[in-house]
Amino acid sequence: MPRMPSAMLPEHPDHPRTDPDLEASELTVLSQFLDFHRATLVMKCAGLSDADLRQRPIAPSGLSLLGLVRHLTDVEYGWFAEWLDDQPEKTIYYTDDDPDGDFDNLDAHPVTEVWATYHEVVAESRRILQTYSDGGEMARGNRGRPRNVRWVLTHMVEEYARHNGHADLLREAIDGSTGE
Repeated sequence: MPRMPSAMLPEHPDHPRTDPDLEASELTVLSQFLDFHRATLVMKCAGLSDADLRQRPIAPSGLSLLGLVRHLTDVEYGWFAEWLDDQPEKTIYYTDDDPDGDFDNLDAHPVTEVWATYHEVVAESRRILQTYSDGGEMARGNRGRPRNVRWVLTHMVEEYARHNGHADLLREAIDGSTGE
């Protein structure tokens, strides 16, 4: 199949990507790197139709951009609400009986609802993070394995970076667009 022409991906106007401050505190830098990766995910999805977001264009993988957004919504809630804020355990898109429900069942919720939920969960994650003043502080909800804020933020940056790599490939397979 011939390669589609490459086009640089536009940033989403409501979620610009800002490079982390070179002289900020550890907690601020980690938070800014996470925000950079959150904005990258939004950028990778910008301008696509609902059908495009549901596409699984790279066989044999069942990954889709919408599945990544749903997965990262659950991950955000788990690490910030449950671990850092000791809120009750809850899943949004998967269950014990359907552990891949976040990646599957793409028609279970309208795309606009998925995005609204993602942005609400991210806003709550940011609120929770503001209740901590140091990366070395221990998470309030240790779930039997205590971790500090630094560990959670580093893990979240890694989680987004890995899935943004998937998003790069998915977006290019959908419409040929590339970009950082």
